[in-house]
Amino acid sequence: MSDAAAAGWPGLGPKSREQLAAVGIRTPGQLQACDAFEVYARIKARWPGASRNLVYALLGAQEGMDWRVIARERRTEVLLRLDAMGLAPR
Repeated sequence: MSDAAAAGWPGLGPKSREQLAAVGIRTPGQLQACDAFEVYARIKARWPGASRNLVYALLGAQEGMDWRVIARERRTEVLLRLDAMGLAPR
């Protein structure tokens, strides 16, 4: 088990955790209490180059799933939600 997973941050590396802290999310509990898409939007506003993989990782961390499973199984759902928010890739 990785240090991040052991600390309650599965699938989120140091850079992602740093970005989360910069938008006010410093604990796994705080992340659990938030909408992953809104968190992604806040990060994307500060770091326009933030990858779509981050939203998969945020959802995965909240749901206890590997981000790659989220990407594979829920890609369409995620893209539609990002599109509705004006954050879908062009």
